[in-house]
Formats: sequence, C-alpha cells, structure tokens
Amino acid sequence: MERPLNRRTVLGLGVGAAAAAASGLIATPAQAEEAGADVTAAESAVAACDSIAWSYQRHSGRAGGKWNAHISTVSPDGTRHLAVSHGSDEVLQALSVNKVPVAVAVLDKVDRGLISLDQQVEVSAAIIIPDGDGMFRLDGAYPSMVTVGHALAALLTISDDTAVRLSGLVAPALEINEILVAKGFPNTQVEPVANPNRFYLGTSTPREMHDLFNALVAGELLSAGSTEYLLNLLRSPIAFTDGVRRNMSSDERARVATKAGWLNDERHEAGIMFDSAGAPVLTYSLFASGQGQPGNYGATHPAVEARARMGRDFFDGIVELPGVRAETFPIPEYEPSNGG
Repeated sequence: MERPLNRRTVLGLGVGAAAAAASGLIATPAQAEEAGADVTAAESAVAACDSIAWSYQRHSGRAGGKWNAHISTVSPDGTRHLAVSHGSDEVLQALSVNKVPVAVAVLDKVDRGLISLDQQVEVSAAIIIPDGDGMFRLDGAYPSMVTVGHALAALLTISDDTAVRLSGLVAPALEINEILVAKGFPNTQVEPVANPNRFYLGTSTPREMHDLFNALVAGELLSAGSTEYLLNLLRSPIAFTDGVRRNMSSDERARVATKAGWLNDERHEAGIMFDSAGAPVLTYSLFASGQGQPGNYGATHPAVEARARMGRDFFDGIVELPGVRAETFPIPEYEPSNGG
C-alpha cells in the first residue's frame, strides 16, 4: 500500500500535496537537524501526525473490518495536533477499556475521602465471574478479603473481570455514571443492572476515551497522587502487551499507558505514549470490530496484530518529540526479582 499524501485523507478533509509525507517526512527534531532543516517542535508534532495517520490507514486497511479512532500528538506548549479522527463520535461498546473510567470514578471517591485504597472488600464465592479474565476465579479460597487498591491493580493490569464487581462494591453503577457525567463524559457510561453494585462495562466514543486520557494527564480528573497511581498501573510490565506495546522493549513499554478490551468480534485499545522524561506526547483511542475470528482473543487476531504494528510506528514517530513539560510522570523503574 502506498503512503497517502497526508493525514487529510484519513481526516476526511480532502487531499492536498504534502511534500513531507510524500517524500518520507522528517518526523523528529534530530532527523530534521541531520538533514539541515529548521523544524520547530510544533512542526515536528504535525509531521508526526502524517506518519501516524499513514500507519493507521495502512494497518487498519489490511486488517479489514470496521475501525473507529481518535489519535493526536501534542507540542511542548500544549497545542494539540489531530492525526486521525475516524468515526470518533460513534457511541460504541467500550468493553474493558471502560475499566479506566471505572477506576477514575473509584479514585475520585478516594480523593474525596469517601473510601480509601487500603479499605477492604469481600471476595465472596457469589461475586466471582467463573469463566472471565483475571486471577480471582483461579483462587479457589473464598470468602477472602482484598483491599480496594488490590482490586484496582487487578482491574487495570490483568483486566480481571471479578475486579469490576469488587469496584462496584465501593462505587455503585449510578454513582460511577454521575461522576463521569460531571467530569464531562456523558457517553462514557457503565450499564446498570438490577443489583446496584453491579454493571456491564457500557459505552464510550473514541473521542471521549481519548479526551479522558488527556484530561487525566492534565490533572483535571484526579489528584496528582491518584493520577500517577493509575498511570503506573497502566504502564506496568504486567499490563496489556499483546497490542500497541507488543513490539517494544521493556523500557519502551514503560512509556506507554494502555488499556485494551475484547469481546465477541470487538478488539479495542486506548492510551498515552510518553517521552523519555515522562511527558505525554501521543494519545490514541482505537476501536475495531468485524475482522473475523471472534473466538481468538490472542495476539494473532487481525485487529490486535494491526494495533501492534501501529504501536511500533506510533512510537517511532514520536520517540524524540518533547511532550508537555508542565505535565510529567516519571517513568516507573522495573527490576526483576528472583525471590528471596
């Protein structure tokens, strides 16, 4: 597939002749300096958008099916540059990507002193989802007690389904939805059921999920401590690695906060990439369905493979771009242990 002229083909704004994209664009300040070009950080962020849009168009096209996406980069002064806006306002089932908004609602209550991370909740036999993802269903020792912090860690790293119900014990469905609406996300909602403490993970739009991640790193959703806590869970080595982070080193993965969701023929992922100082640089929200293989929840699913290729391209396109310097989140260190 040939490289499109520029990201306008993806944005649906018409086609213009973009020399940078057509010639294999200069995407980073270091490459620009080597080529003798005077390119500002903002111009580099815009150029990176062209590369990102090309990668999205190429790999989503190869995977087939339906894709909805919203992707942007940001300059050091906070100016945001749109790379892809493709069906980004369609309300869709968000699946486990909505575990991030659920965690935001729980941590909002922590910030207001209504609950605490060390508060204990009961893991009863009745609350276990027997065939779902995660570890609680494998425990086999109930009833037991865990902390809210433990439940959130399981929710956001290994995407434990029972942890959704544990979160509902401290943040009922209607309260979660009220919190999210108050924070500006009316389409990012869980689906209540008869039990007020249980819910299906519900809906969002690619744009709202993108904007939620941006509001998070901007400090608009949670306290500084809760924000860093949540991001460190999403950047941890045990967080999702089959998609955007698959073709990355451990150091590179630590610079990507991501959350995926999968059910039936839907495969979604959303998150943020950071520069080496921990400043946010790129935000992506990718919703895919209809690629076939509905029973394949592994790394070989066409949409998951496409996201892995996009992730490598996205990271390479922004690796030297400086992020918003007012917003930095130190990259978590990782040192394996052999016990002891």
